[in-house]
Amino acid sequence: MKKLLLPALLLIAFTGSVSAQSKGFTMADFKNNIGKVGTLCDTVYSYKTVSDTLTLLNMGAAYPRQKYTVAVKGSQIKLDLSSIKGKHVCTTGTFELFKGQPEIVADKPEQITVN
Repeated sequence: MKKLLLPALLLIAFTGSVSAQSKGFTMADFKNNIGKVGTLCDTVYSYKTVSDTLTLLNMGAAYPRQKYTVAVKGSQIKLDLSSIKGKHVCTTGTFELFKGQPEIVADKPEQITVN
């Protein structure tokens, strides 16, 4: 437990993090925080496996009307995609825009929490 607590505290302390829940999340809020690290939580409505090292989780609504996308990159994060739809997921990462759409990239297991 202590091994997980220290990295989490360091992440919060050194990133100047931003936090938002699904209520009150707007595109303006996201754009105002581009490049900053923050945590967003919402429900997975759909997903797309692009390759064995890239899976896109559409949060808050199904594609193409999703609020934002979580880009799960690499092979370190193991998600049970057969049951991910409808789950509440929190992701911590850098706020980015991909082709004008809000996105958070996750490539480490500690960045994603599935509830």
